[in-house]
Amino acid sequence: MANADAAFAGSIPELYERFMVPLLFDPYAEDLARRIVLRKPARILELAAGTGAVTRKLVLRLPAATQIVATDLNGAMLEHARRLCSAANVDWRQADAMQLPFPDASFDLVVCQFGAMFFPDKARAFGEARRVLKPGGAYLFNVWDGLAQNEFAAAVTTALATLFPDDPPRFLARTPHGYSDAATIRRDLAAGGFTAVEHQVLAARSHAPSAHIPATAYCQGTPLRNEIEARGDLQKATSVAECALERHFGNGIIEGQIQALVFTCCG
Repeated sequence: MANADAAFAGSIPELYERFMVPLLFDPYAEDLARRIVLRKPARILELAAGTGAVTRKLVLRLPAATQIVATDLNGAMLEHARRLCSAANVDWRQADAMQLPFPDASFDLVVCQFGAMFFPDKARAFGEARRVLKPGGAYLFNVWDGLAQNEFAAAVTTALATLFPDDPPRFLARTPHGYSDAATIRRDLAAGGFTAVEHQVLAARSHAPSAHIPATAYCQGTPLRNEIEARGDLQKATSVAECALERHFGNGIIEGQIQALVFTCCG
């Protein structure tokens, strides 16, 4: 299941960037970029960069001399990100967060936006981030809070369970929203070598012009799509999700709560 949960292929990268980034990721990318700018790093490693939502914020906000190595395990996502950002100070590389191809103590800062949930061995991935940090460096990352604190995702998950009652798709609960216990995350960070850890719960509001946008975003622009297509009709599932969102949030412009945990970690 872990491999399927990380399968961002086909049209998923384009739909992810078109719908998911403005719907969910932009406010948290802004938050990470703000925190990073205050630290004035000269060399940054980004893990699980996806389509480059954080990368592009950093390019706009940091000096042109700042070196950014943006990585992702998924080649399709990385290629889409590369097409969207060709800044001279960004080096796009395919890399596994659990086995980073970089020397010890080679970055001032490591950042990861909503990627830690996908790492099969979290402690090992955290250990790799710790290894490549210079003394005094910091690892900044965020993860989604649980489904109960993320209203659109919860509504979609519940709707799809009614469509596929015998085998409901659980990608959203299992992976994006399945690594939200702060105590567990802190234990994994300690196992990875981090001794100074702070975290903050950060709530925001997600807005969409209509229920069609989050329905399409979740059902077609994430690996949830793979689970749906294995069970039945993707368009029907998207329609069921859209109707559920309309019932919960109304017609026309809708909004719902989103919430994440933001971690700042030092050695």
